[in-house]
Amino acid sequence: MKEFLEKITDLEERILQAMQIIDVQKKTAEMHVLEKQMQDPDFWNNAEQAREVSQRHADLQTEVEKWQQLKKDTDSLQEFLREISEKDVSTMKKEITSQLASLKKRFEKFEFLVLMSEEHDAQPAIMAIHAGAGGTEAQDWAEMLLRMFSRYCESKNWKTEIVHESRGQEAGFKSVVFRVIGKQAYGHLKSEHGVHRLVRISPFDAEKMRHTSFALVEVLPELEQTKEIEIDAKDLRIDTFCSSGAGGQSVNTAYSAVRIVHEPTGTTVSCQNERSQQQNKETAMKILQARLHKLYEQEKLKEKQELRGEHHSAEWGNQIRSYVLHPYQMVKDHRTTHETADTEAVLDGKLDEFIEAYLKWRAGEKS
Repeated sequence: MKEFLEKITDLEERILQAMQIIDVQKKTAEMHVLEKQMQDPDFWNNAEQAREVSQRHADLQTEVEKWQQLKKDTDSLQEFLREISEKDVSTMKKEITSQLASLKKRFEKFEFLVLMSEEHDAQPAIMAIHAGAGGTEAQDWAEMLLRMFSRYCESKNWKTEIVHESRGQEAGFKSVVFRVIGKQAYGHLKSEHGVHRLVRISPFDAEKMRHTSFALVEVLPELEQTKEIEIDAKDLRIDTFCSSGAGGQSVNTAYSAVRIVHEPTGTTVSCQNERSQQQNKETAMKILQARLHKLYEQEKLKEKQELRGEHHSAEWGNQIRSYVLHPYQMVKDHRTTHETADTEAVLDGKLDEFIEAYLKWRAGEKS
């Protein structure tokens, strides 16, 4: 009896601590505010905003209810243990052990999300993939990474939108920028920022030689205007040009694509895949805001680079993860040392193990 009570009490304390860290009370209050917005008769006048509010409410409701239910189930088992006799405990030992193990497993699954409690973790993510040197090989690798991240996002029911792309002549992408909209998208995907290395037998090499390819992945939180970053219109050069990718019916004939240059920093952002020039401009401004905020954080925190991850520079030699398809099968993260031989699953978007290992490693680095 005493052993079981100690275990359930310890679990309850850990649950309460986690609920405090993620601030369930604050999330519940936000959920009620969103509910009032959704009851407004004019709520669906702005369909895009309405969808985002509805998605945010649904995400909050799911998160709050699962923690509340876990707490309720834990309390119920604790109360049950206090009411039964020692003899009953002995008789039901197997069942109680199973229930306790089930509660602990649920908590550990939820605890993964507690690791994503940094300032911008709840935000949508902006991702960019840039092929390294190597022409078609590297560009194909960039497309493989896009597929990997897209599959991962699909598994989370997140929405992805390509906002700019530069395709390779034979295959793949020279670069591609896309948004990820979903619950804690940035918190999950920030682990992917850095250089990804691929070793394989090239499908583009008639001699079937082994090739090494690199691609740089950028991950930024999508931010609204912040008090730290105020963008002055006089500092911007805005160019328009014909789009070359997917989009509306007139995507290749109208000057709908937008390029914005922030002249004080030299930061350049392009967006081409929305239907109108105004939409492209709004999306480009969001990306510019995120990149300027990143520069602000780099300047403020210098080598720590809290906002974008634990890498130290964007040099090609500093790969965060290697994907080896030949002469053996292995994916290894060089920061956490986590690895797997199931390369096919990883390239098909099964990234949770690597993301969880990164978040735990990051928490250890900061403690």
